[in-house]
Amino acid sequence: MAGSYGCLVSKACLEEACRHYTASASRAAMAHVFVYGTLKRGQPNHKVLLDGTHGCAAFQGQGRTLEPYPLVIAGEHNVPWLLNLPGRGHCVAGEIYAVDERMLRFLDEFEDCPHMYQRTSVRVAVLQAGGAPWGSPGPPAAEPTLQCFVYSAATYPPEWVGLPHHHSYDSLGSHGLRYNPRENR
Repeated sequence: MAGSYGCLVSKACLEEACRHYTASASRAAMAHVFVYGTLKRGQPNHKVLLDGTHGCAAFQGQGRTLEPYPLVIAGEHNVPWLLNLPGRGHCVAGEIYAVDERMLRFLDEFEDCPHMYQRTSVRVAVLQAGGAPWGSPGPPAAEPTLQCFVYSAATYPPEWVGLPHHHSYDSLGSHGLRYNPRENR
């Protein structure tokens, strides 16, 4: 099968893509990744999640970290960084993806893990599954949670802790710190 898959949302699309790109892929082999910055839909690096040559990625829904973390925009290229300081900052909004091992390895390379970012595990509250609010009609229930990988910074200049902490990231947000894409560097 030639070509790449677009935004993988449905179970059928996910299964077809995984059969095509990883012959032994199964749902059990998929990992959840929480993205909060330039990999989100509508952001400058989202295209790498859509490129099937990197592996399989399927949007699962909207989420937010259960614990607060400092989400800062820093460096000469205005990169979003989730500082690995649980309990400080805000609960951070983002997106949840199911990815296969191939995509996970690609994301490690893309995020320069473990040098620039570290892949760590966080609990994420699922706010919307796919495009629909999570849960059934009726009285509100506790939000479901998932254990997800996230790319965070464990080492960074100390002054970054004092930068403004954000609830969510948009490269064109009111913060005025426009992201400089890799292809422009």
